[in-house]
Amino acid sequence: MTHKLSDPTAPPAPAIDFDQFLSVDIRIGTILAVEPFPEARKPSWKLRIDFGPGIGVRKSSAQITDLYEAEALVGRQVAAVVNFPPRQIGPFMSEVLTVGFADEKGAVVLFSPDRPVPNGARLF
Repeated sequence: MTHKLSDPTAPPAPAIDFDQFLSVDIRIGTILAVEPFPEARKPSWKLRIDFGPGIGVRKSSAQITDLYEAEALVGRQVAAVVNFPPRQIGPFMSEVLTVGFADEKGAVVLFSPDRPVPNGARLF
């Protein structure tokens, strides 16, 4: 039986060592702008996220329209993987992977700190 990534009953992924964990660079950024993405196969927003002076502003496509209105996202801090290669999604080049968890209905809940942290802060 295969499990979806969002399946809360799935067993843990195979063990990795700490260096492998550190190779995934997850940073905090503040959403500067949100635009509709009508060309996406699944309803999505185009995000511009400020990761601070070390990384700068990057673009992301996020399938978060079920739970988040565009105007409520601006100014919100979110976590994203910043060291994946850019990915072409239709006519849009996504530069980071914004991360979240699936709720009981499968809608994506954004992963963010419970208190403000500096843009560019790294998850460890």
